[in-house]
Amino acid sequence: MDNIQAFILGIVQGLTEFLPISSSGHLTLFQKMFGLQGDVFSFDVAVHMATLMAVFFVFWKDILDILKKPFGKFSLLIIVGAIPTIAIGLLFKDFFEGLYESGVSLGIEFIFTGMVLWYAESAKGKGKGLEKTTYADAALIGVAQGVAILPAVSRSGLTIAAALFKGLDREFAAKFSFLVSIPPILGATMLDILKLIKGTEKMEIGYSPMIIGMVAAAVSGYLAVKFMIKIISKGKLRGFSYYVFLLGGLILVDQLFTGIFFEKFF
Repeated sequence: MDNIQAFILGIVQGLTEFLPISSSGHLTLFQKMFGLQGDVFSFDVAVHMATLMAVFFVFWKDILDILKKPFGKFSLLIIVGAIPTIAIGLLFKDFFEGLYESGVSLGIEFIFTGMVLWYAESAKGKGKGLEKTTYADAALIGVAQGVAILPAVSRSGLTIAAALFKGLDREFAAKFSFLVSIPPILGATMLDILKLIKGTEKMEIGYSPMIIGMVAAAVSGYLAVKFMIKIISKGKLRGFSYYVFLLGGLILVDQLFTGIFFEKFF
């Protein structure tokens, strides 16, 4: 991986982690386009850490309040929302890893994300804020986040959609979606770091591309979070569905007929 590729992939990760268009799907797509294989794991770990930093920068006041009140309702909602995600990730770990390696489901999953975003736009919110949001609401959002471990299913898209379907206020839905991502992303990142320390995965990327990718991911991630908060409050999710519909369709065409970037189905 050279510096230019690292810069592009960092921006892709930062933007798509928080825009409802699937970061993992885009990373897989761009890595295949660049022909990258051996050094992808350690780079993915680094840019995920960087995007997590973006969430900390935007929501540091909320995170500080949560840490001050570890048994407060907001903290417990985050924990309840994280549990299904972690459980799904652990139970179906091998299944998810197989899909990431093959990329066979990318086209279908992008289209699925588009359908979710399309219908989420029509959800009639009840204006539920922190006080009215239930633990059942949080658990359902956590299940949606678990499903979004699939390569091209958007985590932010599914969690925001689930929150809107459960009647959460749009601004609170956005905030909860981003904050509930912290425990599973942090946990997965720590496990990946342990793999690098133990030597089960190799650190094959140079320091220069690693740093460039992390800075690009952190800055673009910060901008994406701020942008999404405004977009969600204005109810303009449906525009993203057109993009993932188109992208999913193009990938399916490649998988069915051309085989330029992906292996053909038949």
